[in-house]
Amino acid sequence: MKLHIQTLFIAIGLGIKRNWHIFLAIILGVFLGNYFHENPGTWVPFLKILNIVGQAFIRIIQMVVIPLVCSAIVVGISSIGDSKQIGKFGKKMILYYGIITVLAVVIGACLVLAIKPGIGVQEFISQSAAIEIQNQVNNVIAEQKGQIGALFLNMIPQNPLESLAKGEMIPIIFFALIFSMALSKVGEINRPIVSFFESVFAATMKITDWIMIFAAPGIFALTTVSVSSFGLSIFSTISKFFAVVFIGFCIQFFIVYPLMLKLFSKVPVGTFYTAIIEALLVAFGTASSSATLPLTIACCEKRGISHKVCSFVLPLGATLNMDGTALFQTVAVIFLTQAYGITLEPIQIIQIMVLALISSSTCAGIPGAGLITIALVLNGLGLTPQQLVEGFSFLFAIDRVVDMIRTTVNVASDATVAAIIADNENEIDYDLLNNTEEYKEII
Repeated sequence: MKLHIQTLFIAIGLGIKRNWHIFLAIILGVFLGNYFHENPGTWVPFLKILNIVGQAFIRIIQMVVIPLVCSAIVVGISSIGDSKQIGKFGKKMILYYGIITVLAVVIGACLVLAIKPGIGVQEFISQSAAIEIQNQVNNVIAEQKGQIGALFLNMIPQNPLESLAKGEMIPIIFFALIFSMALSKVGEINRPIVSFFESVFAATMKITDWIMIFAAPGIFALTTVSVSSFGLSIFSTISKFFAVVFIGFCIQFFIVYPLMLKLFSKVPVGTFYTAIIEALLVAFGTASSSATLPLTIACCEKRGISHKVCSFVLPLGATLNMDGTALFQTVAVIFLTQAYGITLEPIQIIQIMVLALISSSTCAGIPGAGLITIALVLNGLGLTPQQLVEGFSFLFAIDRVVDMIRTTVNVASDATVAAIIADNENEIDYDLLNNTEEYKEII
């Protein structure tokens, strides 16, 4: 029991330590930016340097997106195809994860379109930059309008290497999906290629981890430059965006998951949430579903879900199922379009939702990764994070708190699907699940 308590507090402590690292950068950026805002003139050269630092941070994020996305797709799909349990658990896992994530992006899109948190941010965006972005997106929309067939054809790359060189994410993803499915069907001969992409995925996750270690100066620079231009009033406007995201997370956590449990299983909702509370606490503290995975498995197994289900569903869920991230990315991209005064057609909204589904499933289970793969969603509108540096600074200013909450939602989602599949396949011990006295083994 003491060991579990020690592990729990170490995990939360490490998470809080890293959180305060980011929080301190934000706080310092706010105070320094407000000082520059109230005392303009002499600090212009320093602000130019900070602007370069902030844009460099965003460029580094863009750098890792393509290898991360490609390797994640190959490793994820090929590993599902190779599993002996794919016939028994795989189809249900994909179905339930699919339902939950589709609901997440629909909820996110409905909330952000109804509340429109980006409208109030328009005064903080450079008008010249907004007009340039509007013209670019309007050109993309005009090209797509009336050419739905061509839009789908353009998803298929004529030359995958050319698409890779141009950074055309949708054709790259299409090829990666087809290639991965083929690898999953050719048997053990795929091992050299899969091993290569496993190495690429591990390396890009490490790079992503390094990026977030050095996130403090980047976020400090972005926050300082933003606040220096508009003062503290910017945060009262961003709070509306945070409220939309938070409401979306609450709907997922308190409505969608309980409904899934009620509709597809006999698992009691209250008992289930009590059973996984430690994993949720660690998820909140570390903002990392990968770091939380061992405790998620321990909570589920020691409270009645079989090892057979946990060992298959939960690791894949920690890699592929990020419905909290999908909800956030949908809200964030539509928020940015509202902030820059971009009018979206229904087809673009659907495109954002679909790309958020794909982007979230390729997202590394480490802190801050949700903002890295958001570049994939923007690419569907012909945009890059570098072009939206002012808007991105708003997202970074509150991302750490949002990341902690969305990771908690992601972990709860993984455990929910594991519980449903265990119930469907008679792989759950209800006597153990309902016996809360046994929970003391972990608590």
